[in-house]
Amino acid sequence: MDTNRTILIAGGGIGGLTLGVALRRAGFSVRIFERAPTLRPAGAGITMQTNAILAFRRIGLDAAVAAAGHVMQRGSILDSRGRVLGSMHLSEMAQELGAPLIAIHRARLQEVLQEALGPEPLALGLKVVGFREEEDAVFARLSDGTEARGELLVGADGLRSTARAQLLNDGEPHYAGYTSWRGVSQVAGLADPASTSESWGRGLRFGIVPIDQGRTYWFATANAPVGGIDAPEVQADLAARFSGWHEPIRALIESTPASSIIRTDIHDRPPVRSWARGRVVLLGDAAHPMTPNLGQGGGQAVEDAVVLARCLATEAGVPAALARYQALRIPRANDFVRQSRRLGEVGQWQNGLACWLRDQLFRLMPESSIRANLRRALTFTA
Repeated sequence: MDTNRTILIAGGGIGGLTLGVALRRAGFSVRIFERAPTLRPAGAGITMQTNAILAFRRIGLDAAVAAAGHVMQRGSILDSRGRVLGSMHLSEMAQELGAPLIAIHRARLQEVLQEALGPEPLALGLKVVGFREEEDAVFARLSDGTEARGELLVGADGLRSTARAQLLNDGEPHYAGYTSWRGVSQVAGLADPASTSESWGRGLRFGIVPIDQGRTYWFATANAPVGGIDAPEVQADLAARFSGWHEPIRALIESTPASSIIRTDIHDRPPVRSWARGRVVLLGDAAHPMTPNLGQGGGQAVEDAVVLARCLATEAGVPAALARYQALRIPRANDFVRQSRRLGEVGQWQNGLACWLRDQLFRLMPESSIRANLRRALTFTA
């Protein structure tokens, strides 16, 4: 294939891999540079909601992703005692929109994407450390001192994207004020396999998401200074933080090996109006990093990938393709960034009276309003 039709991708995460699959199926040559030296199972759970599954359908991956994960039937917001503040029959929304909501282990999703991509385009142990442009090409500078030439460089290299740093030079991401812990319990039967939930307290939240083979992905958040480090007794610390909360929270924490509990400070960035310049464009967390409160970070990266591939395949030239991609994606992705930040701020309130009022308002919210908001979020058109 003509080298001028080669697309370079910085980052082999969900967004980068999905873009690689979409581009190859559209007839492009692809080179993906991933800094990790090996492909090893990592991470915890992730939700691929209906909009992401509809996007995967555009490139023939919806069935494989759904088969590798677990269909979410019901979703609820609870208080710390387990009382329902709001709920939604997710299966009904999935039927209406034509695709399920899937919870899946992140490593399993990456396996599905890598299998669809094939081994040839993926270069491991190589990081894109910068780029330079000429009139008809872009050159990615790699961590081994070499360069790669392509028609376009896509920065899909995450929250602290090297491509973004050179393209936008907008500094460090914004700390949201709270940290998170994530884990996967291998013990079957602890959680209701048909239900996903998030429980809210005062400055604390706990989420429960069944994934596959009886495993349960869970996450916890707490207001904390940035840069905290866990002691070896992380299970005991988390159990103490959530003492008195409803089951199976304690059981999930205690059944997860301490070595596999992942702590991550929560960051995002203020939305920007442009993700591209010349022959370089951003995608996923490199373009619009968002807090995880809506569970849409991965899904929005998938949408980005499918739309960008379609624009490159149908528009006359790179400038037109990037203009179309940004027009289609920036308003929607930025809206998720803002909504997710607001929801996280409310969920992390600590004042007792404010939390009581928040919970009452959630209880009074009509299901029709919840359904309307969810419908807008879960609808995807390319």
